[in-house]
Amino acid sequence: MTAPAVAPAPAPPPPEPPVDTARAGGVPASPAAPSLSPSRAADFLTCPLRYRFRVVDRIPETPSPQAVRGTVVHSVLERLFDLPAAERTLDRARAMVPQAWGQVLATDPRAAELSAATDAGVADATAAAGPGEGALPDWLTAAGDLLSTYFGLEDPSAVEPAERELRVQTELDGGLVLRGFVDRLDIAPDGAMRIVDYKTGRAPGEGWEARALFQMRFYALVLWRLRGTMPRLLQLMYLGSGEVVRYVPDEQDLRATERKLRALWSAIESSMRHREFRPNPSKLCDWCDHKARCPAWGGVLPDYPESTDPDHPASTGPVDSGSPG
Repeated sequence: MTAPAVAPAPAPPPPEPPVDTARAGGVPASPAAPSLSPSRAADFLTCPLRYRFRVVDRIPETPSPQAVRGTVVHSVLERLFDLPAAERTLDRARAMVPQAWGQVLATDPRAAELSAATDAGVADATAAAGPGEGALPDWLTAAGDLLSTYFGLEDPSAVEPAERELRVQTELDGGLVLRGFVDRLDIAPDGAMRIVDYKTGRAPGEGWEARALFQMRFYALVLWRLRGTMPRLLQLMYLGSGEVVRYVPDEQDLRATERKLRALWSAIESSMRHREFRPNPSKLCDWCDHKARCPAWGGVLPDYPESTDPDHPASTGPVDSGSPG
């Protein structure tokens, strides 16, 4: 099912902002500048204390089966477009899953721990067999169903992406760097850009659409500043429910997004200076790795890291691509 567009009709082309010519490929001139990604921005908006645990304390988290499955599906959809158009079939995509899983095991030992805990013995067998061989954990077999849903939404043989897993970043006035990874960027013959993001979960319920589109507006803002052209369309593909949400951004949207990000960073800096990150209890806490140490649930906060500079929080942590789910 394809959700109706949630945007007004396209407006005339807006005034173009200055192109980020000071940086090649969007790499900021100052690598040590404070930076913000969509995922870390969403963390602070959802629960400032969760942001602290992830960014300031850098406490390791155990990946969930859903998150790892999302990573595998994203990898397959990225590599699918390496094939000639005629070979981009569902069977070929399904056949890529074991190799993508093997690559996850090779690069993230936490995934092997997760597999051992949830499907004893299978991860060791897969790792021993090598990438592309061996059995899959039970919870990963659903990746084939998600890929099947993708093929029901789009014919990949008719698409030639301009970029996949594109790293984008730009520096705002004042030094804040916005950065992240775009799943896919399509560019039409007339130069119109479409940002595509794959989600392996279900489409959000009524009232949550704006939250889901925040990440896409973030990327649209960065590309607008980098290339001097506003993306024509933002497209979210929900493989968990077989829905597509499309949104047409305009200048007012993206300027409002920039103001929101500046205000958000100001709040983060204030929390850093005061070493105060308040919890925001909600139903999401049941899926949070840090619930046991959260004071809202009777936990005890760890000591604040003394190495953190309260006046210059230099980074929001490793560059991330956002939640693949």
